[in-house]
Amino acid sequence: HRDLHLSLRRQRQMCIRDSKEWLSSNEAASQIGITQRTLYRFIDEGRLPGYRIGRVIRLRQLDVQEFLEECLVKPGELKHLYPDSEQINE
Repeated sequence: HRDLHLSLRRQRQMCIRDSKEWLSSNEAASQIGITQRTLYRFIDEGRLPGYRIGRVIRLRQLDVQEFLEECLVKPGELKHLYPDSEQINE
């Protein structure tokens, strides 16, 4: 029974390793443009799903893409970061 469990575990790890669907934490952090430490914080805070596979953390490419889409800044959301030109001219 234990050997079957280990065999299934190895097969899952091989599928994950060979698939483009999955990213290492280093690859995901690089793709997003953040440090691994920040990536782990985002996972821990529930902002980004992460999966522990054995001793490593993996992320689904789809989850990373969805996270990036949610981070998209919409027009008008940054007005508080720059002075209003009308107030300067008054």
